[in-house]
Amino acid sequence: MSGHSKWANIKRKKEVEDKKKGKIFSKLSRMITLAVITNSGISDPQKNVKLRLAIEKAKQANMPKENINRAIEKATKPDNSSLKEIIYEAFGPEGVALIIEGSSDNPNRTLSELRNVLSNFNAKLATPGAVSYLFKKCGLVIIKKEKVSEEKIFELADKLYSFDIDQDEEVFYIYFPFENLGHVKEIFGEITPDSVEIDYKPQTLIKVTDKQKAKTIIDLIQALENLDDIQKVYFNAEITYEFYQNQ
Repeated sequence: MSGHSKWANIKRKKEVEDKKKGKIFSKLSRMITLAVITNSGISDPQKNVKLRLAIEKAKQANMPKENINRAIEKATKPDNSSLKEIIYEAFGPEGVALIIEGSSDNPNRTLSELRNVLSNFNAKLATPGAVSYLFKKCGLVIIKKEKVSEEKIFELADKLYSFDIDQDEEVFYIYFPFENLGHVKEIFGEITPDSVEIDYKPQTLIKVTDKQKAKTIIDLIQALENLDDIQKVYFNAEITYEFYQNQ
């Protein structure tokens, strides 16, 4: 079992705690606004897959409908052009590759904050393309095992032209071509995934077996995702599951 997938499951649980602080609502609002801006101002989720995914993620976090509508409305205002999608590449401890995804209305501020965090963990920014080739941009469906049988998962994965299926104690992970994101709802029918999202799946994993080094990597990822402008960090470390405990 890859540490990458286990971390995805742990992060979902951590999002529940983030929601209590209200922090996740702010990030989800940005995600919704940006989904409209980057798709030619299309505010109809049926015609904008990225927006539909963002709204579904917001609903899963119990974000109020008025917050969702406000985020969509913000994207239609004349001054919306200040919010931009940002993607940075970096190398962390042990040579672990990072793709850092977010949004910002002030890229200079975001870059400064990002550099400070990376510096604190002896990590550094990489030039564009130095890291991205180590990942495959794709779609990812996460669904609890209690909702669907293994046989059904393989059937659904086949219809999505999945190139990889993973699992842990609680959930299945289906990785599939990015261009098929818009077909998930149709293929799954009445079966409701716990999450449908865009993912950057590492093509090779760096195994980290030292507990202290593993903790440093986890702490770095958390510190980056705690930045207001950062939505998500993708990485190619495989970390022994026990090292996640008490994080």
